[in-house]
Amino acid sequence: MAAPARAADVVGSSLKLDVVLPALQAIVPRLSLGRHKGDAGKIAVVGGCKEYTGAPFFAGISALKMGADLAHVFCSKGAATVIKSYSPELIVHPTLEESYLLSKLAEKEKEEIKQKVLEEVEKWLPRFDCLVIGPGLGRDPLILDCVAAIIDSAKRDNIPMVIDGDALFLVTNNPELVCGYPLAILTPNFNEYKRLVARIMGPENDVLSNYHDIPDNNIPSLLKVLANRMGGVTIVQKGEKDIISDGNSVLISGFFGSPRRCGGQGDVLSGSIGVFTPWARQFLSQQDQSVTKLVTERLSKNPTLSGAFAGSLLVRKAAATAFSQHKRSTVTTNIIDSLGIRSLSLSLYVCVCVCVCVI
Repeated sequence: MAAPARAADVVGSSLKLDVVLPALQAIVPRLSLGRHKGDAGKIAVVGGCKEYTGAPFFAGISALKMGADLAHVFCSKGAATVIKSYSPELIVHPTLEESYLLSKLAEKEKEEIKQKVLEEVEKWLPRFDCLVIGPGLGRDPLILDCVAAIIDSAKRDNIPMVIDGDALFLVTNNPELVCGYPLAILTPNFNEYKRLVARIMGPENDVLSNYHDIPDNNIPSLLKVLANRMGGVTIVQKGEKDIISDGNSVLISGFFGSPRRCGGQGDVLSGSIGVFTPWARQFLSQQDQSVTKLVTERLSKNPTLSGAFAGSLLVRKAAATAFSQHKRSTVTTNIIDSLGIRSLSLSLYVCVCVCVCVI
């Protein structure tokens, strides 16, 4: 019997959903009365400042809707009360400090505050299965310095991390933060992707040195080279189709989707990937290759690649469902309401949702 086609060969064709979905279904942990709180995932979002409070909420609540047991948010003090008011489901830590509140302090005092922030976050890090860094983060210099230190600490603890929003700005300017770390997943939109290409590949290629001049065609090949140059991080280039690479292979998530481009959809995606990545990591860590064969043959041996593809597929399906109901008035909360939705549809998408939502 011929081996089943790999996802890299079949994505983009709706006739092949029956190939990739059983692999994704296998990744999802079964619900059981014998499980305990936290067994299905503990996710932390690092983001949220005075100006941006919706993004960390979208990421955290999406993680819960996808099936994580607990979602924490580490944000600035000015954002914490607002985020708490959105939902009692999130555990909110008013940890990050913004520079404008500390403008009169000396540099030594600011460094002491930065160290206190890091110590507060570090005592929680071992509890988390994945970090989602960047939603609503803003570009406050002190916060970005703290987040850079948090990334270094998470790497030492071998914690997967999804880098989104303004954390991509931080990483683009300081790529050494994630280069060579295989558990990092970057989720740039098209312009963020081009800036990353210019930063990583531009110095040795004049054609790529100005992100405005980076060609729009042949993104899969260039993305593969970019991920490889960054030492095997996984990159999800969001767009009409989500193109995903870890430097070794490329997956294209072109199923479903919505023509509506309301703000916040990227936060939903980052929160969803933050759930599926540790699920995939746990599944693929099993020693019995006969168990993991379904995923490794049809999708990938890399848990970050599998987790990113799963998150993309389900969020695109949720966006399509929301758009079918709300059309032009679709907003991000409609998409979140459609995550993990139960349906009597015969679509194979339901196979994944049943594992997430039903005992």
